[in-house]
Amino acid sequence: MDDDSCTTDDRQPNDARQPTGIRLGVLVPVGKAQWGAGTDPRELVDFAVRAEELGYDSLWVNDSLLGPRIEALTMLAAVAPVTHRVTLGTATLLPVLRRPVQAAQTLASLDLLSGGRLTVAVGAAFPGRFGRPLHDLSAVPWADRFARLDETVALWRRLWTADGPTSFHGDVLHVDDIPPATAPSQAGGPPIWLGGAAPAALIRTGRRYDGWLPYPPDRADYRSGLAQVRAAAADAGRGPNTITPALFASVLIADSVASGRDTLAAYSQANYGLGLRELEAIQAVITGPAAQVVARLAGYIAAGARHLVCRLGTVDLGAARDQLERLADILPLLRRAAGGSGSGEGGGEGGAGVDEGRRGPAGEVVAHARRGA
Repeated sequence: MDDDSCTTDDRQPNDARQPTGIRLGVLVPVGKAQWGAGTDPRELVDFAVRAEELGYDSLWVNDSLLGPRIEALTMLAAVAPVTHRVTLGTATLLPVLRRPVQAAQTLASLDLLSGGRLTVAVGAAFPGRFGRPLHDLSAVPWADRFARLDETVALWRRLWTADGPTSFHGDVLHVDDIPPATAPSQAGGPPIWLGGAAPAALIRTGRRYDGWLPYPPDRADYRSGLAQVRAAAADAGRGPNTITPALFASVLIADSVASGRDTLAAYSQANYGLGLRELEAIQAVITGPAAQVVARLAGYIAAGARHLVCRLGTVDLGAARDQLERLADILPLLRRAAGGSGSGEGGGEGGAGVDEGRRGPAGEVVAHARRGA
């Protein structure tokens, strides 16, 4: 980038924005595969309100251009005026599929309308059918998506903090004489997290981003990844508390591990088109009775996770509402695990996670999860 560009390697987020203790968030089921046939999607707003009433710390939406669904930022705009306390977030947004200046305006507007409650987790799409068709539809080159992602975020930050017209000259993005943009409620703009656990993503997170939102099936990978993020942050002159360590996991509380796996198998097929074994080779997937779910999540807490972002493994809104209530009940136990001993490392019992010996290939997506950003 030339002298007129906006580099974020030395970004110093406000430490006061970083959460202390354990925070629990839940995804609003914005895809029709999760809210189920015959459901009025306007009921998703009630779902969000109930989550705040139950004490959740955050509400999240995922992003895609494919399949019947409520668009992510539209859902947050609907939720903002009917909630008052919870963080509203994207898990994750695909920024490069949007016009960057227009997206900056939309995100700033959401931050204003929510009273400064927005967090934006971003990522690059998976290869194969999970990502390349989205780029084709958006007429956005696939090859430079990581540089485009980082530059889009840098441009947003430039627009959110500029006092007047500004320009941005990166390796991919080149924009001149942009008029003053909408200023977000949060000084400097909402926190921006990066999803991804490949070596390059860990370094970029430490240097440039305000939080880390991976989904590793093995908590040991979480621990080692977080250490690399923090080392990259230190190399960039950033403090150890400037990056929120978060975790994305698919979760289902069930009467038994077996019954939970049956339900999660239907969820995995409906939402990802993958068998459960394929999904749990890529993503943290946790099920079983409440005590076993707590034990598995406590393992990630012991590894350093502090903001748990849970996607409920259901395929209809009624079941999602039930899981919302059941998951809220374990929040005090998770907070106790964070304040207790390292016994949470023993969380391998129960649940649907897999260890290194059980991981197998699941096509392009698994290869990307292991090697890509």
